[in-house]
Amino acid sequence: MPRTQRNDNFIDKSFTVMADIILRLMPASKKEKEAFAYYRDGMAAQADGEYAEALDNYYEALKLEEDEYDRSYILYNIGLIHASNGEHENALDYYHQAIDLNPRLPQALNNVAVIFHYQGERAREAGNDDESESLFDQAAEYWKRAIRLAPNNYIEAQNWLKTTGRSQIDVYF
Repeated sequence: MPRTQRNDNFIDKSFTVMADIILRLMPASKKEKEAFAYYRDGMAAQADGEYAEALDNYYEALKLEEDEYDRSYILYNIGLIHASNGEHENALDYYHQAIDLNPRLPQALNNVAVIFHYQGERAREAGNDDESESLFDQAAEYWKRAIRLAPNNYIEAQNWLKTTGRSQIDVYF
């Protein structure tokens, strides 16, 4: 049974009904509509913590989706799942693919920075100061890009950039 037919609560059922109506009315090909249905089911599974099911749906959506902008969001969501599973290298790969298709995706840029910062912290704890600084510098570059796209977001990153001397800009907007 497709995920969209298994929703248990009123909000999920309402969203599903609305999404199905929009899907039927959208001026899109059958292939595009099918890709969207897989993406929608992937998001629902991901929200429920059903990551394997979400990945299956996202991979099916990727096979069908041709629009680069839409593909970037599918790739971003796959990256989220890998990151939440602690698979940072896989997550970075998918985030980079998403950014390549859509350089104006601040949440992917932020998540890359978060992973580099995390890796920098681990390197510092292991006594690898040069590696740590390199990873922190990479995190800073990605955070700067994310902040330029979404200046009202990532306040903690802005503070970190300023306090570590990695940014001389007081305000990004």
